[in-house]
Amino acid sequence: MLLPFIILLIIVSVYLFLKQPSFGAISGGKRLERIRQSPNYRDGKFQNLSETPMMTKDASMPKIMWNFLFNREKTDPEKPIPTVKSNLKAPTNGKTIITWFGHSSYFLLMDGVNILVDPVFSQRTSPVQWFGTKAFLGTSIYGADDFPEIDVLLLTHDHYDHLDYNTIKNFKTKIKRFITTLGVGAHLEKWGIEGDKITELDWNDEIIIQNNIKINCLTARHFSGRGMTKRNQSLWASFAIKSSSANIYIGGDSGYDAHFAAIGNKFGPFDLAILECGQYNKFWPYIHMMPEQTAQAAKDLKADVLLPVHWGKFKLSSHFWSEPVNRVKTKANEIGQKITTPMIDEQIILGEKYPDKKWWENI
Repeated sequence: MLLPFIILLIIVSVYLFLKQPSFGAISGGKRLERIRQSPNYRDGKFQNLSETPMMTKDASMPKIMWNFLFNREKTDPEKPIPTVKSNLKAPTNGKTIITWFGHSSYFLLMDGVNILVDPVFSQRTSPVQWFGTKAFLGTSIYGADDFPEIDVLLLTHDHYDHLDYNTIKNFKTKIKRFITTLGVGAHLEKWGIEGDKITELDWNDEIIIQNNIKINCLTARHFSGRGMTKRNQSLWASFAIKSSSANIYIGGDSGYDAHFAAIGNKFGPFDLAILECGQYNKFWPYIHMMPEQTAQAAKDLKADVLLPVHWGKFKLSSHFWSEPVNRVKTKANEIGQKITTPMIDEQIILGEKYPDKKWWENI
């Protein structure tokens, strides 16, 4: 009699887990109609410009899990991460200011407009907060009350380390507008965001926001999905944001490919390129860049300065936590690419002295 009860308990537990609101929703109705009209949506899902396998031919999920769990040195920092908490409500005096919160969350202040990108202020990048990768000690020091009213929340794609249910829930009353990619709006609406606050963009779409700031939705090489199945039902993207005083590239997540040079030729040069650098692995080289490729991508984009992100807060691969920044700095120096390495929460002022201390050493 015990076995049927255990089976029933497992079934009910899985059902309740899959009903978590954090999984979001798949587009339907008019959103799905627009998705189907996209040239980037074929055979029932969004496609990359280049063939992009999820893993190498010799990779398998058991091998990846074994490597992640057992075949590695200690990868976490041994001490709390040092941070510099900034006043996000202070006047900018006409300057363009970038604050990196660790991983791929950052806050842009340009021409009197603020843009919050891929905010994740939860402790875990997971559908639930009792399981999954936990933020490094010392990296979680901001909450909604620390922010002014937010003009634009920009989302590059729907993965948990870029789109966080709890953060959206906690911030939604102070966000004026959401700008994201095709398909991500369905998640936001499920979480209570009004449809008229959401703008979904396809690759090569352009939008002008207040103070004549131009946002171009551009190509990336990645994938999407928040559930156990139905991958690539929403789009992933990079963005170029141009104001009267600055031109900034936001890379989102992307493997290396020819699109960086194409974007640099058409939309560059950029004052700053914010590019992923971390959570790479030999098993998935097509969907995340190696640090050396990150430095080269900045060159391809014609970027004056590179800000490497996607590291420093969460452990989502098997490399040592600070390996990405050491490798990308070495390569950037080799090829003559300027790079900035701020502490988490330290502000960067465009055109002024860029932070470059090796603050991560001996942590």
